Amino acid sequence: MYDESEQLKAELEKQYYEALSELEELRGSNDEMNALIEQQKVELKDQKDKITGLLKDSRNLGAARKELNALRAQAEGYIAEINQLREQNEVLTSENTQLSENNQQLNMSLEEQQMANAELSSERAVLVSEKEQLEEVRQQLSRKVNIASVIKVDGIEVTGLKTKKSGRDVKRSNADNIDKLQVCFNTTSNDVAEDGTEVFFVRIINPLGETLAIEEMGSGVMTNNANQEQVLYTQAKEMDYSGEAGNLCTLWTPNQPLQEGSYELEIYNKGYLAGTTSFRLK
Repeated sequence: MYDESEQLKAELEKQYYEALSELEELRGSNDEMNALIEQQKVELKDQKDKITGLLKDSRNLGAARKELNALRAQAEGYIAEINQLREQNEVLTSENTQLSENNQQLNMSLEEQQMANAELSSERAVLVSEKEQLEEVRQQLSRKVNIASVIKVDGIEVTGLKTKKSGRDVKRSNADNIDKLQVCFNTTSNDVAEDGTEVFFVRIINPLGETLAIEEMGSGVMTNNANQEQVLYTQAKEMDYSGEAGNLCTLWTPNQPLQEGSYELEIYNKGYLAGTTSFRLK
């Protein structure tokens, strides 16, 4: 009995310390796994102490041997559990590494896309700027062509008229003896202007700086393209223009007294000043 008891004690010590050694070898950088190893070591110590207590009485040798076998199985189970956890941890680590690499690739792809979008935005801004510049140049060229196509006028003559009882018009120069103004002018040749209907806006400005304008007699508002201001005009006169010089007359019958003094007369074509003169009524 003594030999068997000593043999079991030796076997117990051997299995216990071998189990501790194997568990220590499985220790790593994972805190949770290390904590589990410590817990398993405590449980193995409890089992060892239990067996040691049984070995103190020779009548318990059979039970001690069973507990020793249980200790062996317990140690093997702990080691297998730790190995399984290590394998799972390695798999998770590998998956995390792969996910991290995928995330880096996605971030790189996102950065590349953002850079591509930034380049596209920059290119679009350049194109918009170039388009705006081209549009500005086009408008400037259009204005130049429009200005070049303005039909200048000269030889402007303003005649005061009085209608006699006979219906015949006679010339007058006194403001209180005039009931209509005749404006005649020459249109010059212009190769740039297209053939077709041309409109000439006549603006008569009285000595007070007021434009003579009566809506019922064809007066209205036009845009002065030189400064984009809205200005009143007295009359508009159309003519069929074919690029050659011509002559045009218009008659202004205000049906109201005219003031004596100096008058200004402006003639516009295509929104630009085509000619000007002044006249005086006594």
